Amino acid sequence: MVHPDPHAAAGGDAHEPLRGGFTSTRFVLVEPSHPGNVGAAARALKTMGFSRLVLVAPRIAQVHRDPEAIAMASGADDVLAGAHIVPTLADALTGTQWSLALTARTREYGPPPGTPREAVRDACRQVSAHGDIALVFGNERTGLSNDDVERCSALAHIPANPAYSSLNLAQAVQVLAYELRLAYLAGADVGAPSPVSGAAAGGAAVASPLATSDDIERMYVHLENALIALDFLDPANPKKLMSRLRRLFARSGLEREEVNIVRGIAKHILLLKGKDDGSH
Repeated sequence: MVHPDPHAAAGGDAHEPLRGGFTSTRFVLVEPSHPGNVGAAARALKTMGFSRLVLVAPRIAQVHRDPEAIAMASGADDVLAGAHIVPTLADALTGTQWSLALTARTREYGPPPGTPREAVRDACRQVSAHGDIALVFGNERTGLSNDDVERCSALAHIPANPAYSSLNLAQAVQVLAYELRLAYLAGADVGAPSPVSGAAAGGAAVASPLATSDDIERMYVHLENALIALDFLDPANPKKLMSRLRRLFARSGLEREEVNIVRGIAKHILLLKGKDDGSH
C-alpha cells in the first residue's frame, strides 16, 4: 500500500501554494480514551495529507507507543509517533489564531454549529490570512466540555442520521480531514479577505494580525477581574456573563491590537479600584 507524504497535497506542483494549509492545521483530540482510536485518527490524517496530531491528556500517557494504536495507524506510524502530547486544551491551542470545536452540544445562546463543509470554508480563509488553526475533537464518551467548546472560535456538527448518530472519533476526524482537504485543494476562498483582515480596494493596508488563542485567554482573565472589581460580575453567582462575552468576542475575530485595547481598559479599571491589574 502506498501512503502519501503528509506534507504534500495530491496533484503535485499545481497545488504548491496550498501546502501551508496542510501544515498549518492541527487536529486536537481531547482526552482520548482508546488507543485504537488515536491510531486510526493518525491514519485518517495521513490519508488526507495532514500530519499535525495533538493529544490533550490522553487516558494512556504514552498512547502513541501503544501496540493497539500502532496497529490501527496502519502505516501512519510517523504521524502517530510525531503526535504532540499536552496537559490542557489551552496548551494545544497555543499560537493558533482560530479553532473549530466539533460538537453535538447545542447552546442556550449564540449561533448553532455549522456543517463541516461550511466550517472548512472559514478555515481556509483563516489559514490564508493568519496561519495556524486547530480542529478540536472531544472524548469518545462525553465529547467536549462546555469550557472546551467556549475556548474555540467556531462550532461544527456532523449531521448524522438522528436515529443512529453514533460516530467513532476517528471517523469524525476523517470526515473533517476529507472536507478540509477538498477545500484546500480546490482553493475554496483561499486568498479571499476574511471579515477582519481584508484590504480595501486600491491596495490599502490590511488589518493587524489576529490575536492568538493564548493572548485572548489572558484578556478574558484580565477582563473578568475588572468586572469583579466593578461589582458588575459576582464571582459567587456569575451566571453566563463570561460565556456570553466569549461568544461575542469569538464572532468578532479579535486582532492583537484590539486585545491590547481591552486589556488596557481592564488595567485602568483595576488601578482605579486599587486592585492588582491581573497582567501576565
